[in-house]
Parts: sequence; C-alpha cells; structure tokens
Amino acid sequence: MKTKKTGLVVFWIGAALMIGMGLVASFWARAAYRNLSLAQVNETAWEYGGPLLGLWASAVPIGAILAGIGVLLYVRAKRSHIWLFGIGVFAVLLADILTKFRILPTPPHVPLLYGVAGGLILAFFLAILWFWAKRRATLEGPAKTAADLQLAGYVFLFIAMWYLCGDLSRPYQKALSDLPLASPVSTIVYLVLGWLFLLLGQYKSAQVSPDLRGQIQSKEMEEEL
Repeated sequence: MKTKKTGLVVFWIGAALMIGMGLVASFWARAAYRNLSLAQVNETAWEYGGPLLGLWASAVPIGAILAGIGVLLYVRAKRSHIWLFGIGVFAVLLADILTKFRILPTPPHVPLLYGVAGGLILAFFLAILWFWAKRRATLEGPAKTAADLQLAGYVFLFIAMWYLCGDLSRPYQKALSDLPLASPVSTIVYLVLGWLFLLLGQYKSAQVSPDLRGQIQSKEMEEEL
C-alpha cells in the first residue's frame, strides 16, 4: 500500500511539472519569444540560456520521467526495472540537455544521419506491426478492439514522424530555402490522433475482464505448448 501511495505522489509531481511548466508557462514564454527581439527577450526573465528558460525547456521531459517512475511504483514493478527506467531515460535526457546548453560539444549536422535514423525508424515500425499481428491473433473480443485502436495510433505517429522529418530537414535543403514556411498543423493533427488512439487502445484494454484475461493467457500457453 505504501509503495502505491508513493507511486501516486511521484506521478502527480511529474504531472504537475508538465502541466505547470509545459502547458501554462508555455503561453508566457512563447509570447515573449514570438513578440520580442532576442535582445528584448534577454532583458526579461526568459533570457535565452537563462535558468527560467532552462527549467521550462526541461520540465516536460523530467515530468514525463517522474510520471513513468510513479506508475511503475504504483503497479509494484521490480526495483531493477524502476531503476533501469529512471536512470536510463534520464541519462539520455541529461546528455541532450548538456548539449543544448553547450556544456557538451554540439554535434555537427550530418546529412547521412537523417537517412540512417529514418531507416531504423521504418524498420522498427514494420517490426512493431509484425509482432502486433502475431499478438492480435491470440486475442479475443474487446482485446482485439484495443489492439486495433493501438495500431491506428502507431500508424498516425509514424505518419507524423514522416512529416517531422521534412520539417526538421528543411533548413538544410538549399532548394527549399526561399519557399515560405509551411504550417505544422498537419503534423500536429497526426500527433494528436496518434496519442488519442493509443489512449483509446489502453482504455479498451483496461476494460478487459480478469476472466477474459485468464482465458487469453491460457490460450497463449496452449499454443506455445
């Protein structure tokens, strides 16, 4: 019981950090950067490279890590899994933050990296679909609906990734430099739809009755034998 309560506390701390700094404070920070010059911004609390901007920039990632640790504590995951999740994800985030604030060297732009990363993401996506199909074949009733909703989420997020690739690479494309900036609305729509369908899939999965879960697990064990 104590572990579950601790998990809830950690989760809500992470959620408050994401909502407070990532959502509420964003309107304040974005207004300054949208309406003022860099020199004018540097005379405010949101000066570029200042502590408040740094806190705002890292709030959502840190909040997400805390929320993840919170739910792992809530479900009483193994301590090793909790430590691996927390330390592993935070190490990646810390390296990114130190790079952004130029404490670590800023990596150079490497065009080949886009192709390699894109190829890896495509391979991961196709592998997810493959294992999704194998998993869905063992499901019954509402569990199949949950899996179908999650599949829609995966596809929407993959499409969003494709458009993000274009948005991120555009500054480095000489032929596109003179064109007006494109609206990111379509990318945002795909991102929202992806997360929405993942949520619906998780919600539907959580509604699967314990009896049905037992039947599904028994069927899986029989097939493995």
